[in-house]
Amino acid sequence: MIAGMPLWVIVVIALIFVSAYMAFKARLAESRLEQQFIEREGRIYIERIESEREARENRKRELSN
Repeated sequence: MIAGMPLWVIVVIALIFVSAYMAFKARLAESRLEQQFIEREGRIYIERIESEREARENRKRELSN
């Protein structure tokens, strides 16, 4: 007994804190991964828009010649 509490109670409390820490770490890792995915998809979208814009400009030039 430590501070009037059985050892198993202290172990359970410690495991609750460890579990909360691991959940926090997992949430941070998940948010980083999600941010990377969003940035990658955004780059792909911007590249597609730019290529469509270039193709449109090329068609305009070809039609004007």
